[in-house]
Amino acid sequence: MPELPDVVVYLEALAARVRGARLEGVRLASPFVLRSVDPPLGEAAGRAVVGFRRLGKRLVLELEGGLFLVLHLMIAGRLHWRPAGARLPGRVGLAALDFSTGTLVLTEAGTRRRAALHLVRGEAALAAHDLGGLEVLEADVAAFAAALGRERHTLKRALTDPTILSGIGNAYADEILHRARLSPVALTDRLSAEETGRLFAAARATLDEWCERLRREAAGGFPEGVTAFRPGMAVHGRYGQPCPACGAPVHRIVHAEHETNYCARCQTGGRLLADRALSRLLRGDWPRTLEALEARVPVRAPSGGRRAPGAPSASRASSPPASPRRPAPRRRRPGRR
Repeated sequence: MPELPDVVVYLEALAARVRGARLEGVRLASPFVLRSVDPPLGEAAGRAVVGFRRLGKRLVLELEGGLFLVLHLMIAGRLHWRPAGARLPGRVGLAALDFSTGTLVLTEAGTRRRAALHLVRGEAALAAHDLGGLEVLEADVAAFAAALGRERHTLKRALTDPTILSGIGNAYADEILHRARLSPVALTDRLSAEETGRLFAAARATLDEWCERLRREAAGGFPEGVTAFRPGMAVHGRYGQPCPACGAPVHRIVHAEHETNYCARCQTGGRLLADRALSRLLRGDWPRTLEALEARVPVRAPSGGRRAPGAPSASRASSPPASPRRPAPRRRRPGRR
């Protein structure tokens, strides 16, 4: 799923190409991508693009006359800049936004259609798409601590909850927690002031660093190859590979549609997250689908209970595969050869 750094770089690339340009029309290959009916999509045609915003992981194009196009790419949605009037690709093509300067193509890999396009009128309607999470890069540590302290969650859930923090998803949450040397399943109400400060500093540094990296990768072109799995990442998507900080293998927790990668040596005091207690904890703390998380369907807060030093341990978790056991030798019965 494109997260804050990806969305920032997408918006910067779009601003360089369509600021002041007219939206000549929108072509839909899939009717399911358009999730709004009023105002009708045709009202956007002929209006110039006058602004660009980010609402969490959503991209917003402001048009003349107080209209806003809101794009939510979800997991597999991607944007591509093409010459004016370019054809939509088969199977993966969802929509084409035709500007006077070129065509923005929206694609989505896979069979599940999660990406969404809305056209809304006015600031109040646009505000309905803002889930209210804190903008970490614009906040201070006191505001960050207050946001984390509003509800009791695991750190991984809190970082990725769009009503708590804005724009952070699975990939960058793993990177932030590794940089902060904190367990993904530590609870927000158990953090010390020092740990909160460490997490805040790690979040800002990680997001800033990846915005700059992605800008350099794009090198003035339109971002292509946007992915949650990048070679420069420390732990995300690196299950079984050595941690760049200590050399220990990266482990993972798999729960519902979520996978968390972490280094046991750096983040959990060497403990692998793998027991029934964490399974119960994650069931209570995580929605079962990404749609539920993005829509912020409430789930109960994780219940209290004793926490092992370092971090609780966990659900359907995995460590690098162990060698298979050899079967025990068969014993002969007395008197038989």
